[in-house]
Amino acid sequence: MRPVVSLIFCSFLAGCAGQPAQNSAGKPDAAVSALYTRMDTDTQHYLSAGDSGKTAEATAALDDLRGAADACAVMHGCDSARFVGAFDKLLRERSTQAPPGDSEAAPAEETPEAGESAPLVAALPEAQRSVALLKGRKLADIIAMNDPVKLAIEQWLTQYRPNLMKAYENYQYLRSRMWPEYEKAGLPEALLFGMLAQESGGKVHAVSHSGASGPLQFMSATGARFGLGIVDGFDQRFDPALSARANAAYMNERLGELNDNLELAIGAYNGGEGAMQRLSARAPQESFWSPKIYFALSQETRDYVPMVLAAAWLFLHPERYNLVFPKLETRSVRVTLAKPASLDELTICLGQSGNADGWFRTLRNLNPALDPRQKLDAGSPIEVPAPAAAEYAKACAGGKWLELAADLHSAAQPVVPAAPPTRESRSRLYVVRKGDTLAAIARKHGCSSAGELARINHLKAPDYLVRVGQELHVCSRS
Repeated sequence: MRPVVSLIFCSFLAGCAGQPAQNSAGKPDAAVSALYTRMDTDTQHYLSAGDSGKTAEATAALDDLRGAADACAVMHGCDSARFVGAFDKLLRERSTQAPPGDSEAAPAEETPEAGESAPLVAALPEAQRSVALLKGRKLADIIAMNDPVKLAIEQWLTQYRPNLMKAYENYQYLRSRMWPEYEKAGLPEALLFGMLAQESGGKVHAVSHSGASGPLQFMSATGARFGLGIVDGFDQRFDPALSARANAAYMNERLGELNDNLELAIGAYNGGEGAMQRLSARAPQESFWSPKIYFALSQETRDYVPMVLAAAWLFLHPERYNLVFPKLETRSVRVTLAKPASLDELTICLGQSGNADGWFRTLRNLNPALDPRQKLDAGSPIEVPAPAAAEYAKACAGGKWLELAADLHSAAQPVVPAAPPTRESRSRLYVVRKGDTLAAIARKHGCSSAGELARINHLKAPDYLVRVGQELHVCSRS
């Protein structure tokens, strides 16, 4: 029965264009209300019939729900998004249960579709389960292929395609550090990639205008809650492994609070867990796509969730979209510097060997605690991509390219020379005491005369009166 639900859901969505429609002001008319009532009744009948093994009754309820959805699609004032939410609920409810009447039947062996798993893990059968499952359910069943997600897929494949490809490339070099943390937490790799692509594009040192930092963009307080602090001056939000561990812990915590609802958990990561908990508590039976929740969120969060889901979907199913991710040698090795050099200098002398964009971003990502401009001593160990290790020995252990890089690195921007300090700029404060005179204070503190001290303090001639406790700028001794 579940494939039937999926088929009806997809065909119904095909007839609905654009973002979910908002309800018009006021109460719906009687005809629209009747369709909403049918929707609620059919949903409950389908679920109860399925639990009882009454296949015929479940099928009848599903057929009537489809009819109500078709009627809504052409009726003025009827909110089709409600029916999207209803079908989404049925998919989720049935995804972890046997089809009605078939509880004893052995599951049919599925034939994987083209692009069912990411090319990166196609050669790792033991990773397939973790890649494709969330809490025992396939991501293909969890992610609703509705219009917002389709629009996000289109964005990734058009204007943001360069961002997607660069994010994938960056992730490949970081995978050995980040994926094990997600795997230990029982979360799918596709989700990790989706969040990484949308948050930072795989730039380990990304910092947003609001101060969110690292590959998964933690705010300082939230990062601290999940173990990301400052250690020896290094902000651990920039550590890819620790950041992935914190993100996995955060997502599992949200999934636990939000009944394993993936969209709500992703929305909480962007829009705040408190706000999402309040919305979910007010509408516990509603999905993320329900107008009651969807339109109560900020536009940023309404855009964020589909973009994460779309990137995760493309990670799993690239061939379905005529998308080819690059296959690169992503293993990193440790190199000991033969000559002093900074990451900036190494990027220059390595050139474009093995990477058309150069190695700057990858070197930074693999060595997150290093300042790229800081000169490292000979003998210092650094992590480099395996393809760059041979090039280092050839071009960066010495020779003209390292000399060129060092010369460029030593250049500095001209600075405006500081004006020579005047007596007034070198002044300091003196508190007038009983018995002080302006002339005595001037002699004691290096001023040329009482008149100079008076001018510094804007005292009026001819008396230059001062009082006990008054603060005067005095000339410092040179």
